[in-house]
Amino acid sequence: METLIVAGGEIDIEILQKIVKKNEKPNIIAVDKGLEALHQLKIIPNHIVGDFDSILPQILASYKKLPQVVFHQFNAEKDNTDTDIALKLAIKLKSSRITIVGALGKRMDHAIANIHILKDALEAKIPCQIVDKYNRIYLIDTSVSIKRNEAYGKYVSLIPLTSTVEGITLTGFKYTLDNDNLSIGISLGISNEIVEDIAHIDIKNGILIVIESND
Repeated sequence: METLIVAGGEIDIEILQKIVKKNEKPNIIAVDKGLEALHQLKIIPNHIVGDFDSILPQILASYKKLPQVVFHQFNAEKDNTDTDIALKLAIKLKSSRITIVGALGKRMDHAIANIHILKDALEAKIPCQIVDKYNRIYLIDTSVSIKRNEAYGKYVSLIPLTSTVEGITLTGFKYTLDNDNLSIGISLGISNEIVEDIAHIDIKNGILIVIESND
């Protein structure tokens, strides 16, 4: 079961439409204000989570009338963000893959936190990505391959999530590495490019943030 989480950050409606159409009947979790984007597209989510401090009350009320929607309401003074709660729910529901939209935007504290919480999905061995108009972001702790014709854009950046990522080997990229290490505070992994049909990222230890970007 593929799960789509629609969070309350900036959402490109066209991107959201494409993701919904690409995945036949995905399990959809709306996160607080993210419900407004679904409302605009006349999409009914399976679950709605949040403290509901930012969504228009009339929109929320219209969905509360629907018996097929499960509500998960939390106090505003809680330890976890609404998106974190939604991701934990998606993991609990045994999702096969998770895509998050609306996880980025003007609030950099939320954007950074949303990238960090992807670690929960990584540890649960569930592929999970954050997507917006310009970026596809995910974490890796093992070898992955990226097909050039399926990459999200021209650039691929690698940023350590753990203090050091050891034994990184890159092939098929413009800038290669051979069993090298990346540490937090070093920008070596920014703005690489795929130059072959398939690029490979191999790591021995640690966790990398992978960001496929377009301009």
